[in-house]
Amino acid sequence: MSTVAAVAVVLLASCGTGAPRTAPHASGPTVPLAPSTTPASPSSPASPSLLAPHPTAATACTNTTKLAGWSNRSLAMLTIAVPVSETSVSDVTSEVSAGAGGVLLFGSKAPADLGSRLTALKSHVPGHRGLLVMTDEEGGGIQRMANLVGSLPWASYMGAHWTPAQIQQNVTKVATRMAAAQVNMNLAPVVDVDGRNVAPSKTNPDGWRSFSGNTSVVSKAGVAYMNGMRAGNVIPVVKHFPGLGGSTYNSDFGPARTLPWSTLQKVGIPPFAAAIKAGAPAIMVSNNIVPGLSTAPASLSPTVINSELRGKLGFKGLVVTDSLSAKAISAAGYSVPAAAVQALRSGADMVMFDLGGNVNSRTSSIASAITKAVTDGHLPRSRLIDAAAHVLAVRHVNLCP
Repeated sequence: MSTVAAVAVVLLASCGTGAPRTAPHASGPTVPLAPSTTPASPSSPASPSLLAPHPTAATACTNTTKLAGWSNRSLAMLTIAVPVSETSVSDVTSEVSAGAGGVLLFGSKAPADLGSRLTALKSHVPGHRGLLVMTDEEGGGIQRMANLVGSLPWASYMGAHWTPAQIQQNVTKVATRMAAAQVNMNLAPVVDVDGRNVAPSKTNPDGWRSFSGNTSVVSKAGVAYMNGMRAGNVIPVVKHFPGLGGSTYNSDFGPARTLPWSTLQKVGIPPFAAAIKAGAPAIMVSNNIVPGLSTAPASLSPTVINSELRGKLGFKGLVVTDSLSAKAISAAGYSVPAAAVQALRSGADMVMFDLGGNVNSRTSSIASAITKAVTDGHLPRSRLIDAAAHVLAVRHVNLCP
């Protein structure tokens, strides 16, 4: 997510591809049973075997068909990533028990027993839905648990000094330790194309967080980082679509614009296209306005998500928002709950917000807004079911027996 880092910074919230859902079984035409060798007399009742329809297979069970039986509230909870301090993960036990789809860890130093704490938290997940436990472990100044999993340099260093093979190898080591600590999703890699040799800041969300100012270098390094995460059994989240390189501002602190869409298509989109081609399981959408494409923040724009990311680039995985607590969102006239509804309407599958305030009440407010939007007809229930299905798919969760 676009986050701030003064020189040695830890960001504010940034905030295997899910198995495809099988299509419902289409039953073939009914085939009557073979007639008896002694035909029934015209005046006698027809044989029951001729009247009864041939047994057909019931509609195949899929996550989508199972989710169709869930309440709107349960579906809404599955689309929310709840923020929590990595030193007190039990604080969100009630949200996890209520069916939250994910938790987002904040902090700069993880407790030594983080794995056992998260295992205890996961025991409260209803049914067999899994839980996305995510964090920002990019490298450089953006690392939340380096004390447990080892350190990576800034992406700019990796892009300039390591081959793609070296990036993948080093990232795999970190990912393996993340998975051992029960963290299964990393909000990285950053595949924004930005060659500015500066620390990320209030006015520049990228700088050293970018692998390079060269599109080809970013494409190769981004895929290598992504594959390193996957090799270590951590789900990578490629960000920040459609690219923050050259942005006018950091959206965490106010309205921000990307490069013009005509430029972004040539410079910023190829790394995302390369990641999608390589099987990216999840992509984060930024909160920047894209001149020439959207007048709203990208995370709230159906043109950005549905038309470009889903449509033209053919992405079928999980779409997550950047933090909806960003000032760019409130400046656009949205509260966090209203932004969550708009993000889902626009094609996002999971929404995020920052740590702070009463997380329980804020989570409830978001879930209530989503539920009300469905009841009032402002958010199609089918879209909410689709979003929930994407959340389950990225974790390879199968609700069917």
